[in-house]
Amino acid sequence: MTSRPYTLGLASLLLVIAGCSTGAPTSSTTTPVTPVTPTAPTIPNLQPFADTTGNVSTYTTAGVIDESTAFFQSLGTNGRTCATCHQAAQGMSMTPSAATTLFNSTNGTDPLFAAIDGANFPTAPTGDLASHSLILNNGLIRVAETLPAGTQFTITALSDPYGCAIVTDPTTGRPTISVYRRILPSTSLIFLSDVMWDTRETISPLTTASTFSANLSANLTHQLIDAISTHAQGAVTPTSAQQTAILALEQGLFTAQASDTAAGSLSSGGATGGATALAGVNYYPGINDAFGGDPTGKPFNQNVFTLFTAWNNSTNAQQASIARGQGIFNNAPLQINGVSGLNSNNTALGNPNNIQATCATCHDTPSIGNHSLPLPMDTGQSSVTGNVTGPGLTNGLAALSLPNLPVFQITGCKNAANQPVTYVTSDPGKALLTGLCSDVNRVKVPVLRGLAARAPYFHNGSASNLTQVVNFYNARFGMGLNPGQKQDLINFLSAL
Repeated sequence: MTSRPYTLGLASLLLVIAGCSTGAPTSSTTTPVTPVTPTAPTIPNLQPFADTTGNVSTYTTAGVIDESTAFFQSLGTNGRTCATCHQAAQGMSMTPSAATTLFNSTNGTDPLFAAIDGANFPTAPTGDLASHSLILNNGLIRVAETLPAGTQFTITALSDPYGCAIVTDPTTGRPTISVYRRILPSTSLIFLSDVMWDTRETISPLTTASTFSANLSANLTHQLIDAISTHAQGAVTPTSAQQTAILALEQGLFTAQASDTAAGSLSSGGATGGATALAGVNYYPGINDAFGGDPTGKPFNQNVFTLFTAWNNSTNAQQASIARGQGIFNNAPLQINGVSGLNSNNTALGNPNNIQATCATCHDTPSIGNHSLPLPMDTGQSSVTGNVTGPGLTNGLAALSLPNLPVFQITGCKNAANQPVTYVTSDPGKALLTGLCSDVNRVKVPVLRGLAARAPYFHNGSASNLTQVVNFYNARFGMGLNPGQKQDLINFLSAL
């Protein structure tokens, strides 16, 4: 197991002291002592870890996270384990601040910084700060995707700061595109409707209750094999036993904020926050779908979150703020426009110019906050400042801390009016997987639980904190929130 200086919550080793006596010895012969083998290191169930607003914790159905299992073993050739990028102290993800601490303490030699994807480019020298700026500043790893044959568009690099934006795959002769993305948390996976930002590991659809469990296991198995092959540079496929152990651990994890510094326990006073309650949430594909896709026929209920309803009249100011923020998330109106996957490239919705919505419309899974059916969309974070029109997206981008990423131009596509359209983007999203113009810039809607522990946000780490997240959406979709309402919404998101 890779040594990680910032891993917390390990069980202490048992120390055995034998032969101590307050009296004089009566014999020169000592009693043999049977050696005690130390137990494997573990992370206790619901072990609290400090984050920006309180503590986060992870509930495991196994009762304890056993760090001797395959998830914590090096199964590749570069020393990485699954836990290298998925730490309980960081919401089962990886944060730039922790990465920076690790880089400094190991002089950049920890497997996290392997040049294959833990650096800005694959030939980066070990220990060079500048060559690892994206993982250290924005928590981004490099993802290289080869365009499929028959791709509908042409892609060129307008800016290539790291020299690997577009290269030719030596085997297929196809263009391989380097993009940079946040590490998704390996927790609360039984609520997923898509696997990975660009859905590339959703090999079997997660759309039907009868096949959901089997398909999710198949998808996660495919994902872990790919991860070991690429991120860990594995030479052999993990054994069936190793695959089973990793799946069992991942599908039994649920991570959520446990406490707020000012509000106290997020499961007190009738509130139902925290990871234990999260583990008991009912879920099936399409539950509460905002666009009429719930297989039971139930209509959409925009009160997606009710965790803190009991705090509506709390005398604790922070609890009351969190409850107000929940109400804003559920009910504050916004106008969705210019979003591929909703306003365009979605024939089921009729490609409406505007959709009157709330935050809950896209984050419709009750108590979870992702979309309960696959619906990758482009809300604009991959757009490039200076190449967008309209004040909403322009002002939204101005609220972010956009990282220095390659910039791509995509041509050969047409809009709904059959007119040529050119995209300028830092990440073509799902289009790199499918080669379809209709998928350009589209990424999945992520689970929202445990947010406070895993900044920065969005697929490209462009929101340094939740304040920037709220400011982006407030500007992007004309929410018109005042400063107090923004803070309430930030407090609520931090409590998830």
